[in-house]
Amino acid sequence: MSPEELEQELRAIGAAQYHDKHPFHKLLHGGKLNKGQVQAWALNRYCYQSAVPRKDAALISRCHDRELRREWLHRIMDHDGYGEEEGGIERWLVLTDGLGLDRDYVISRKGALPETVFAVEAYVNFVREKSLVEAVASSLTELFAPNIHKARISGMLENYDFISDDVMAYFSRRLTQAPRDADFALEYVKQNARTPEAQQGALDALRFKTHVLWAQLDALHLAYVDPGMIPPGAFVPDQA
Repeated sequence: MSPEELEQELRAIGAAQYHDKHPFHKLLHGGKLNKGQVQAWALNRYCYQSAVPRKDAALISRCHDRELRREWLHRIMDHDGYGEEEGGIERWLVLTDGLGLDRDYVISRKGALPETVFAVEAYVNFVREKSLVEAVASSLTELFAPNIHKARISGMLENYDFISDDVMAYFSRRLTQAPRDADFALEYVKQNARTPEAQQGALDALRFKTHVLWAQLDALHLAYVDPGMIPPGAFVPDQA
């Protein structure tokens, strides 16, 4: 494929498989969840948010290309923060604080669903073990993130009286960060995935990432919506 054809195939994967199509997100954005279910989502999603800098550090540790390291480094700072910049993880904890969750409990991940932890660690290991092109390609779900962030901001502010502008700051910031990151990653994949094998690896990497995101929502839906099968040790909303 030409680089342009590869981009078309990558975008087609997002159009078909991105997790904005999951029933749980439709419930979340449509105001159909109760506060306990929203708490469960935010608590479990913290596992993913907190793993992103570890995933990016794993990629950098394997990279001999100084320019790629320089470009990728800001992703870690975007999440962990630097200087006076609080970072995305802190903004996520503002969300869980606002939902009434104990911060130390959230950070401990003790209440997270086992499927959540498994999916998140599978993503970190994927980036650590696969080729750099595949590792970078797995981040390309960011191509599709701005639309879901916009829907989340408007839907949750409109439908939940326990959600305010302050606690939605994480998503507002990602409206500018995600497109910047995605544009760089897309160009890197297009320029470096030139063989059929490398291009197939990039496509499979993006599919894998969509599966990671989808699996987390499957777990939330099964545990907290239908049939409501919360595993032992996981967060129980009415006990928060």
